[in-house]
Amino acid sequence: MPSPSSPARAGFFAGQVAIVTGSESGIGRETARALCAAGAAVVLNGRNAERLEQTRLTLAAAGYAVASCVADVTDYAACELLIGTAIQHFGRLDVLVTNASISQRAYFADMQPEVFARVLDSNVYGSVYPLKAALPHLIRSRGSVTFISSISALNGMPSGSAYCAGKAAVANLAHTLRLELAETGLHFGVVHIGFTQNDPDKRVLDAAGQPVPIAHRPPRWQKSQAEVAAVIVHHIQKRKRRTVISFLGRIIVLVHNTLPRLGDWVVLTTIRRMRRFYE
Repeated sequence: MPSPSSPARAGFFAGQVAIVTGSESGIGRETARALCAAGAAVVLNGRNAERLEQTRLTLAAAGYAVASCVADVTDYAACELLIGTAIQHFGRLDVLVTNASISQRAYFADMQPEVFARVLDSNVYGSVYPLKAALPHLIRSRGSVTFISSISALNGMPSGSAYCAGKAAVANLAHTLRLELAETGLHFGVVHIGFTQNDPDKRVLDAAGQPVPIAHRPPRWQKSQAEVAAVIVHHIQKRKRRTVISFLGRIIVLVHNTLPRLGDWVVLTTIRRMRRFYE
């Protein structure tokens, strides 16, 4: 049995087809790579056609079965096209990983309403629409759905109101769908990722909706994208309900459930210290 920090056993997903949204770069790309290495055929997705094609070519050159679809997952018609790409190329669908999302670096009081809506839509409808379009195929295969959430959904984080709300929403959605569709055999899981190394050009939205660099995070707090991808694939393989990545994330769960006021104090104290250090 592979550990959560190691790739899924090679061949475990042989004969299965997966879609990973937001897989042109970052965690999504590495999750797609790990699923390919474990035997799956994978449909890649993103909005940047050039970057998406480069990722497809890289994985294809490694001998993996991959296809790609440029699609904005907050557009339902585009999601229908994405699911259609999987069926057209590979004839079935077994795994859906909803990874695509937009993050933010802005306080609620400063955010323009349309920016809040954009971040929230990317995290909520960016999961709802692909799943809605894929649902008949996933029920047919008794497949697996994994929503990529965040440890920030477990305990709110300053400067991340819309992102935290969206990530918490998909965690609750997974629970609801698990109950509604219990008789189908379909797996619904949530992975709460922690601080992860990002691509150098990773950007988030500021209060006015402009792309800005992600806030600095101490390297010792971060996992590599490959490490996170390995945990995600292990989660899918074991059909787990919830996986919280990182020791920090597990501490947040413990404190939030038992001593919520202490949890808030720790978050605020940490944020204030980091702000004083880097400003």
